[in-house]
Amino acid sequence: MVHLSLMSAAIAKTDYVSFTFFVGTMAMMAAAVFFFMEVGNTSKEWRTSVLVSGLITFIAAVHYYYMRGYYAETQDSPTFFRYVDWLLTVPLMCVEFYLITKKAGGTIGILWKMILGSVVMLVTGYMGEAGLGNPTIWGTVSAIAYFYIVYEVWLGDVKKLATSAGSAVASANSALGWFVLVGWAIYPLGYLIGTADGQWYASFKNIGLDMDVIYNIGDAVNKIGFGLVIYSLSRKAA
Repeated sequence: MVHLSLMSAAIAKTDYVSFTFFVGTMAMMAAAVFFFMEVGNTSKEWRTSVLVSGLITFIAAVHYYYMRGYYAETQDSPTFFRYVDWLLTVPLMCVEFYLITKKAGGTIGILWKMILGSVVMLVTGYMGEAGLGNPTIWGTVSAIAYFYIVYEVWLGDVKKLATSAGSAVASANSALGWFVLVGWAIYPLGYLIGTADGQWYASFKNIGLDMDVIYNIGDAVNKIGFGLVIYSLSRKAA
């Protein structure tokens, strides 16, 4: 059990993992406060989108606060708690695509397909990282679900609806698409490194990256960046 007193323990100068947990917590909490405060200054059409951005960063901040304490006590990567965070925040990020295309005809069907894709991606990813079966099989299923989301945003119904919604929404969808394609790419990389032992891709273990540091920085950039794109859209399309 993580003791709360350790949450505020001093961070050693060379403890980059704890430092990035701390910075990630503060950055996402600050972003959440900003988005929540801006909801009242946002046109009615986009308030839910900005509110969801606040929820994403707030949920992440709470989890990062806990994960920092867990790491301080155990020096182990908080894989389980990280996946709990992703299982809550990533589907909400997919909800944003529905919200920005709703006016152009975005349907509940599209919303649930995106959410289902994200849940499959995360559950199978956790199964592989937790050693609950063959990591190659689980990783393949997770990758298929990931590329389904990429397809929807870049070529599928989400892309078509965003284009028909006008230049502001199309531009926002394109920016969010880059976050999904490039920003989210760190997660499959982390999976390969984390499950490399004894697998055909064992050479990924030799890359030498500390994936907790990469995840912490990537999470902050992806989640805050997602929100800022939505916030920018709410001002351009108001």
